[in-house]
Amino acid sequence: MRREGSPWTGLWAVVLKEMADHLSSVRMRLLEGLIILTAVGTVYVAIASLRQTVGEDPFLYLRIFTTAQDPLPYSFVAFLGFLIPLTAIALGFDAINGEYNRRTLSRILAQPIYRDALLFGKFLAGLFTLAVTLLALWLLVTGLGIFRLGVIPGGEEVGRGLLFLLVTLAYAGIWLALAILFSVLFRQPATSALAAIAVWLFFAVFWNILVDLLAQVLRPADNPFAEIAQVQLRMLLSRLSPNTLYAETILSLLNPEVRSLGPVLVTQLEGAVLGTPLPLSQSLLLVWPQLTGLVSVVLILFAITYVQFQRQEVRA
Repeated sequence: MRREGSPWTGLWAVVLKEMADHLSSVRMRLLEGLIILTAVGTVYVAIASLRQTVGEDPFLYLRIFTTAQDPLPYSFVAFLGFLIPLTAIALGFDAINGEYNRRTLSRILAQPIYRDALLFGKFLAGLFTLAVTLLALWLLVTGLGIFRLGVIPGGEEVGRGLLFLLVTLAYAGIWLALAILFSVLFRQPATSALAAIAVWLFFAVFWNILVDLLAQVLRPADNPFAEIAQVQLRMLLSRLSPNTLYAETILSLLNPEVRSLGPVLVTQLEGAVLGTPLPLSQSLLLVWPQLTGLVSVVLILFAITYVQFQRQEVRA
């Protein structure tokens, strides 16, 4: 039978309802508290280190995100790259199978709400919730930086900070889409959560080890040219991981001195003005492939989820 009306009927009703559930849930409050506590700790330590810096730094505001100082061994960006996937997985691992287990999915679809609107609404609700959390966190870090350092960030620094916010949201969207995909494939929320966390741990811990082994086997470093080929293969394989794409994008956006994300030959340095920071437009061009890759992974995962959800049978 042909469907009547728009397939997106009821989309915003689903978005608002799911956002209200996310923002008021206990698990989200615990994760938000953990993220804020970690952010305040890392930023406070970084600011204490930056206040001892002698000389003018045109990008002092950006150093807040990337500076690590004892007793915390990692920077704000490093902690965020660790906690954001867990938050996204927590928002999406029971998006669909939770409705199955509560026997509410057939009742929802009995309303003038199609599967398109239900699935897309749940994804948008999770993404908007992450956006609200990240925006509040970014404003908190900016406020602490202005209050403690007494330096107002410039226009380019604010632009780089906003792009950092958008890139982090795209990175979180990957793990949210993956968690929703597993919630469609598995009927038990615990199974989908463990599967999503296993994929994240694989890319976070084991992927670089596997890449090194594959590069050594496929491109043995017998001579200098073979060493260059091995490094290029290692970089190509490592960029199949969303963690690597996110790390390279953030490195270029928050560190304007970065001019290349790969090995640079001596001949390529001829005529280059070393030590000069790149403008925002050039840094964006440098990481445009990585940024496109992050968005593409989100779209691919959501497309697979959409196809699988449309093929499933929903019974009362």
